[in-house]
Amino acid sequence: MAENQILFTGGGTAGHVIVNLALIPHFEEMDWAIDYIGSEDGIEQELVQGIPSVTYHAISTGKLRRYISLENIKDPFKVMKGIFQAWNIIRKKKVNIVFSKGGFVSVPVVIAARLRRVPTIIHESDLTPGLANKIASKFAKKIITTFPETTKYLPEAKTEHAGAIIRQELYEGNPERGWFMLNGSSNKPVLLIMGGSIGSQKMNQIIRDHIHTLLEDYQIVHICGKNNVDTSIQLAGYTQFEYVHDELKDLFSITDFVVSRAGANAIYEFLAMRLPMLLIPLSLAASRGDQIDNAKSFQQQGFADVLFEEELNGERFLEATDQLASNAPVIQERMQHQTSTGAKEKVLHFIQKMKK
Repeated sequence: MAENQILFTGGGTAGHVIVNLALIPHFEEMDWAIDYIGSEDGIEQELVQGIPSVTYHAISTGKLRRYISLENIKDPFKVMKGIFQAWNIIRKKKVNIVFSKGGFVSVPVVIAARLRRVPTIIHESDLTPGLANKIASKFAKKIITTFPETTKYLPEAKTEHAGAIIRQELYEGNPERGWFMLNGSSNKPVLLIMGGSIGSQKMNQIIRDHIHTLLEDYQIVHICGKNNVDTSIQLAGYTQFEYVHDELKDLFSITDFVVSRAGANAIYEFLAMRLPMLLIPLSLAASRGDQIDNAKSFQQQGFADVLFEEELNGERFLEATDQLASNAPVIQERMQHQTSTGAKEKVLHFIQKMKK
């Protein structure tokens, strides 16, 4: 058995997994034993189970709803079951430290770690903390944030700003592989459209309704979410994917502009890759408003244009994409002055220092 044992947790969306995926290779190099606790049917299972060095454990989870539902009655029992399952995993694996990326699956894990007296480090990517991390923060030893503004929403004594953790692999994209994935050529700029890991029905429909107009000026890479590929559309210059993981670096290497939701991990990756972005954050009707805060922050810093969901229609979308193309040189110039904060190194230092 390895001397050092780390347990990662986080899930529900790709954003609650990506930072973990960025850190795991470093622990592989140091020969740590690596385990991951996630849900039984979340995207984290799909993303993590392909890593040979990581042992994946699925536990029972409740959903932290902000609305009235009969399922709310069952959820406390699911969370209690999850705590017991996580407690057993932590005990059997003799875990030294837990690193939590958030999402509702992380709450029973962090509570179980506290009961086992195993230190937990929480990472909060969004400008304002999510409900799961607000709950888990009471049981954690350290909280790390991506945005400097986030520290004011969390316990001051154990919260520290570190910056964005970027996957090293994103810097290693191969343009030749990227062009091979496209149903087009290199004579028009590439517009990459990402609606999040579960996709955006409204964005998808607007893009498809105006695809011929868009193709006059751009080649479109459309990451449209699970089960959202429309096989009836077969056009040169338009390529669809449900979700892209390992190949994303290759697509980034040939992308000129990005249209995306405003999840924190994604937008910081675009910034690191110097990709001008049009952000369409989830509305308050569909979220707690975290993406709106993220988008406004990037807009104020001059890294992104923003189109709010309430304003989203075909005409505004076409205007906004053309404006993005016009603004791109200025946006990229501002991005050039954004330097790495060494966030990954800070997090690795905290983990080494705090392990049990």
